[in-house]
Amino acid sequence: MNRIILAGGSGYLGMVLADFYKNKVKEIIILTRGKNEMKDNIRCVHWDGQQISDWIEWLEGSDLLINLTGKNVNCRYTDKNKNEIISSRVNATKVLGEALMKLENPPKVWIQCVSSTIYRDSRDKDMDEFSGEIGEGFSVDVCERWEEAFDKHEMPKVRKVALRISFVLGRNGGAFPTLLTLTRLGLGGKQGDGLQYVSWIHEKDFARIVEWIYSNEEIMGVYNCTAPNPVTNKVMMSTLRKAAGIPIGLPSPECLLKVGAFLIGTEPELALKSRKVVPAKLINEGFQFEYNHLEYALADLV
Repeated sequence: MNRIILAGGSGYLGMVLADFYKNKVKEIIILTRGKNEMKDNIRCVHWDGQQISDWIEWLEGSDLLINLTGKNVNCRYTDKNKNEIISSRVNATKVLGEALMKLENPPKVWIQCVSSTIYRDSRDKDMDEFSGEIGEGFSVDVCERWEEAFDKHEMPKVRKVALRISFVLGRNGGAFPTLLTLTRLGLGGKQGDGLQYVSWIHEKDFARIVEWIYSNEEIMGVYNCTAPNPVTNKVMMSTLRKAAGIPIGLPSPECLLKVGAFLIGTEPELALKSRKVVPAKLINEGFQFEYNHLEYALADLV
């Protein structure tokens, strides 16, 4: 590949992809609200995620567009934050679609990074792309409006894939470093009753899935980006304690989680919702996971 575009790529997942691709492509363009700058073959280009401007020139003739734009959901769900969570995702997706429609040679592939939280809270059933049941509530509404914006434009020249991403495990970003720190402090017990499921993906497999999608021309539509074996929160925390060499972990009752979430300005749903999501299409179509069991992923990261 000559050029890939990471829209909203200045965050954790963008850095994972930039690091993965920096020796595989000639040029990486990161569309960011920050300033224009360049380091090695990675160029940051300013955009506001709302209006077409000079940044559109970088999309012309590029190979792959990956949209990661969106306000962090790890915040208190005030009306203001809710509006920003939705608008940051929908507006950026809309303007990217409008930009691609104007190009003579748009990117060959557009991967829209969305969320597996679109599925209902589930402890009883695997949620795959074929029979998964859409949930209710604000988080699900965000996901639905996000995907609707992505589906709006018909683009014969562009292969489009919506990647429903689960909890990404990585050393240098996302929620995992905080979770590991708490575990090392002896606070790595189960959260709530511990029976809620956690769907997860190692950061390397996340990047490999993106590469696999680009390389396989028949791939399009919705794909769950998660490892094949979700685990309960109780199992996840005990596996993390074992990997970190910590013998005990104090549990966090649901009432305590709700108080703590309020004090730090986030939502308890992020820890308590059961996400039993599986990647049926990736498995059926031959993707080979490097980290398909949690103990292997945590051993690598810890």
